[in-house]
Amino acid sequence: MTSLSAKTALFLAFFITLVLLLGGIRAEMLEKIVNLPKSIGVWTRPDSARIIDSSNIFQYMNGAGELYLSYNFDHLEVYEYTTTNQQDSILVEVYVMDTSNDAFGLFSIDWGGEPIEIHSSPSMRSNPTVAPPARALYGGGLLRLWADTIYARVMVYPDTPESKRAVLSLGRKIAAGRKMPAEPELLKFLPKTIGSNWKLRKDRIGYFRSHLVLNSLYYLSHQNILNLDHSTEAVTAPYENISNAESAKSVQLLFIEYASAKKAKKGLDQFHSAYLHEHQHGRDPSVIENHMNFFNIEDGWLGYWLNDTYLSVVFECPNRASAQTIINHISRNAVCKEKDYGK
Repeated sequence: MTSLSAKTALFLAFFITLVLLLGGIRAEMLEKIVNLPKSIGVWTRPDSARIIDSSNIFQYMNGAGELYLSYNFDHLEVYEYTTTNQQDSILVEVYVMDTSNDAFGLFSIDWGGEPIEIHSSPSMRSNPTVAPPARALYGGGLLRLWADTIYARVMVYPDTPESKRAVLSLGRKIAAGRKMPAEPELLKFLPKTIGSNWKLRKDRIGYFRSHLVLNSLYYLSHQNILNLDHSTEAVTAPYENISNAESAKSVQLLFIEYASAKKAKKGLDQFHSAYLHEHQHGRDPSVIENHMNFFNIEDGWLGYWLNDTYLSVVFECPNRASAQTIINHISRNAVCKEKDYGK
């Protein structure tokens, strides 16, 4: 019995040592994701970053952690630069995501601010984009940037010319040497114009995977009625009415790509049951074909189209004709894109 206990104790000691060693290696690797200077101007940071992951993110930011976990989040590195008199500080948050699309998604939640050039060789600026081409935005002492798989926030208070220079310098150091991948391919399914009446609001495009993020962009329900998860890619944006013939009110377009046709069908079924519970599938006289429907509800006409893994929905249309025009355009555009991508 004594020998067995000794072996057990040795095994536990070895296991604990291994866990601590691996944890230390991971922490060391995580801190090497960004290499920020020890000092910037009159501001100085501690020797190491504070590492936040899914296990302690709510201790760091309470309920706001849901936003980052709604994307494919790996970890967060936090640096705080302070001055000797402690009167102001610069907080640096570097969110390391699993993909560049996830980093873009966080960046796309808010397009407000002054566009800032943070890359030394902005070669991609000649390539057309659907969303605004900015990779960094600054306003009120806050710099937000997207650099490959990194989304970063650099904040200072008060906002002075000197502190702004320091913040922008840190932003450029975060982005230095990182790739500049294109925006998510899904955005290409959003046409810039639809007919002669509707124009995309580029500065309101939002890319997401979770209903929690969707609700911050365009509220539908506190529940996950569209069957969204981390395998889903989705984009939403308003289209403005640029004609004089109808109301100037905009409509909201939602386009989703699911991981499988089964998930897409489940998403549509859940959406219909929750959002259109007063309307039966195929019962409305405006049905054009299977999986394309139009409904007159309280806030205007709604239309949707389902094809394989794609689901598109348009909200708040002024009439049935406009809903049909938009959905028909999106469906044709999606079929063409599908052929281009060799699906």
